Amino acid sequence: MQAEFRAPRRRARVQEEYDAPLPVSRDPEERSNYRAQLINQHVLVCHPDHIQKIHNQGYFGKGILSRARPDHSISDQWEQHAGLFLPVISQSRYEELLRWAGSALSAQGLDEEAVSQMMVRLSQPVEMEEVRRGGGGVEGEEKEGPGQEGGVCCSEVEQEAKRSCRLDMNPECDPDPSSDQDSDSDSDSDSDSDPDPVAPGPGFVLVVSDNECVSACVRACVCLCLQVCVGLREVRRSPLALTEYLQLSLEEAFFLVYSLGCLSVYLHQEPLSIIHLWRKFRSLRPDFVSSFAAYQHCRSRGWVPKEGGGAKYGVDFMLYRKGPPFYHASYSVVVERVDGAFTGSGLRRFSWRSLAALSRITSNVSKELMMCYIIYPADLSEAELDSPVCLGRLKVQEVIVSRWVSSRERAEQDDI
Repeated sequence: MQAEFRAPRRRARVQEEYDAPLPVSRDPEERSNYRAQLINQHVLVCHPDHIQKIHNQGYFGKGILSRARPDHSISDQWEQHAGLFLPVISQSRYEELLRWAGSALSAQGLDEEAVSQMMVRLSQPVEMEEVRRGGGGVEGEEKEGPGQEGGVCCSEVEQEAKRSCRLDMNPECDPDPSSDQDSDSDSDSDSDSDPDPVAPGPGFVLVVSDNECVSACVRACVCLCLQVCVGLREVRRSPLALTEYLQLSLEEAFFLVYSLGCLSVYLHQEPLSIIHLWRKFRSLRPDFVSSFAAYQHCRSRGWVPKEGGGAKYGVDFMLYRKGPPFYHASYSVVVERVDGAFTGSGLRRFSWRSLAALSRITSNVSKELMMCYIIYPADLSEAELDSPVCLGRLKVQEVIVSRWVSSRERAEQDDI
């Protein structure tokens, strides 16, 4: 039975324009040179401009504080207050941020009294003149976009990213060399000498009562009609600085480095060469060679592979046309390593039952299941796999797996 090609399903509401993917240029002077850090087995892009370029031109990576697009903000609601646009958060949310900030400062060795005094100072209202001097908002109609205020690191990866990638006005992400550690070392060993501790952020927020923190539309209508706001409405300092980083998968990072030549990955302030990066990724992921071969193959066909959504459906990649904002995923991809005779130990040992279950799940979400076989030559040695040159000897075979429905088959035969 021949597989039926399904045209990609376009999303009903598209909120953005399509940017052409990152170009490939043979002239080194015309290539963009972006920078990333290899931290705790993760590749993070720290510079805001690099984040936007890499994500928007090809939809590489995902935000560490967001579901996908790196646009996390301390609040989804903004309001004009005394000529400035400020993020709006509820009193309970603000108290929660205060507790997080207090816990972070206590973990850095500050005594309880010092932490309490700092929390009291933070919770005091701020005069608008001080907000304007501190640049807490943008006057007039220009609103600061979400995700452009500072950042907090809520996990070990993000703590290391904050230490290694301090965002400032410099065009390059220039971490402090004294704060570097090996990815396997204890991240708490240098907490007392952390050059960039988790401390009160430079931003300001508008704190309102819990019962007043409603949707933006309702609040706007209330303010316009009544011209009065009841309850708590105070401008305070943001307890934490929230910085969004872009996390690249190993396949995405190596594709940008090796195939497009527009990214440099640094480890301990030193750029990694292509061969060293290949060996490093192979040590982190035993199946990296097969996974990257499949990723590069899909990218070369014009698809956008994303591995984040594949975990929900038990596959390796989800394939999108143009990108997730424009189309739903069309294919669920399972990567398998085989030899020339299509034998060998695969990454997954499918039984008929498990394969049928995976096919049923894929069909129920209006996608097609694709088996992507990476064919290794019989004479390919382990030494050759230690270099990306081996990719030229690998072959890729795609197989679409579809369910055979007997009633549909009988109906087609009747029509004939």
